[in-house]
Amino acid sequence: MFRTQWSRAILIALPGLLLAGFGAVHPAPLDAANAHWWTTMHVLLLPVFPLLAVAQWVLLAPAHPAVRWTGRVAAFGFAVFYDGLDAVAGIAAGTVTMEQHSVTPITGAVFHIGDLLGYIGAGCFLTANLCITATIAQHVGWRALPGGLLLLAASVSFLDSHIFWPRGVFTMVAVAVGMFLLALAQGSPQTERTAKQATGIPSTRTE
Repeated sequence: MFRTQWSRAILIALPGLLLAGFGAVHPAPLDAANAHWWTTMHVLLLPVFPLLAVAQWVLLAPAHPAVRWTGRVAAFGFAVFYDGLDAVAGIAAGTVTMEQHSVTPITGAVFHIGDLLGYIGAGCFLTANLCITATIAQHVGWRALPGGLLLLAASVSFLDSHIFWPRGVFTMVAVAVGMFLLALAQGSPQTERTAKQATGIPSTRTE
């Protein structure tokens, strides 16, 4: 049981740790010298950002249906809009800079729309994490406090930090640790439901 809970918690924390690793080698600011790596990195990041939404989706499983689907819609919004930022301000801006051999007003225009998508995505991320924290706190009480506070503080920081070193990297580490602690506090919903059924205690959770 404990091994399963820890394995689950580690998997839920993994996307944040991966993003922190990418952030540590993320070039900033964009220029002609780093444009190729900038573009390549954001191609690699395309499948990674949505993994945060997958972690949120899993943590929301035991929530009340209204909260669960509010959170999951927000998680979906994060995956869509933040990957939009990655594609526009990452791949497109890097490609334009490579072709023009410098940062130009066109690059700035691309960044502008990318930033808008990023703000929407980060707002969705915060909304989903509010639903997660409220749900787990309802079920386990004060044990949700460390992970919930850390995750929500990191979510606010993520609104304008992206994953750039140093703040963005520490933000992603905090997201990973917060999700890890919440997953441990929550335990395995399937395990808890099985235990309640074995003891004749009806489960109050719905999938």
